[in-house]
Amino acid sequence: MHPLSRASCRARVAAVVLAIAALAAACGAPAKRGGKTAGAAAVGPVQHVQQVQHGMGSWYGGKHHGGKTASGERFDKHAMTAAHRSFKMNTRVRVTNQRNGRSVIVRINDRGPFVRGRIIDVSEAAAEVLGMKQAGVAPVKVERLR
Repeated sequence: MHPLSRASCRARVAAVVLAIAALAAACGAPAKRGGKTAGAAAVGPVQHVQQVQHGMGSWYGGKHHGGKTASGERFDKHAMTAAHRSFKMNTRVRVTNQRNGRSVIVRINDRGPFVRGRIIDVSEAAAEVLGMKQAGVAPVKVERLR
């Protein structure tokens, strides 16, 4: 066998292996998200839902802006955050407004809501994205993400 043909064969095998690896990486990458979802990166890892809750959601901001949250950080009404009674701090949840289908991913950094019948309080910015700011409350689906 000619020595160049062996090197040529190795080069071809390496090229095929690299092409397959690149193709596999491209197939594993999530597609860009469209629609009204906000608060999440356009391209990121697949979010697995661990728990789902349905109920009424509300928003808070204004007078709370700058005050301390249960996590110890300052409340920022412009951040994509929320208050929940039992989820661990820094848990990410997808909140979907059941009236219009809009959703947003927020981070739990506070405790609440403290009004009977409500399951989550989102920040003012998240309420704007969800289209519930004017109404103040809306039926929501809350999905705890892994």
